[in-house]
Amino acid sequence: MLVPAACSLALFAWLLSLHPTAAGRVSAAYGGVYITVALLWLWLVDSVRPTVWDVVGGGVCLLGMTIIILGAHPT
Repeated sequence: MLVPAACSLALFAWLLSLHPTAAGRVSAAYGGVYITVALLWLWLVDSVRPTVWDVVGGGVCLLGMTIIILGAHPT
């Protein structure tokens, strides 16, 4: 199972490098969405209600992601 997982991660990283904008910004957007979806999964699938700190942390991640993506202007 490790070989397919490693291959898919390598493919993801390679595809990320093909994006016309900076890969770090795309990764930041992916990270913010990933964290938010993980918290929704916790709540909807695992039936564990997120704490206030979970919600605040997810909001901070989405805000940071938004600042990075919207603040990026090519010069």
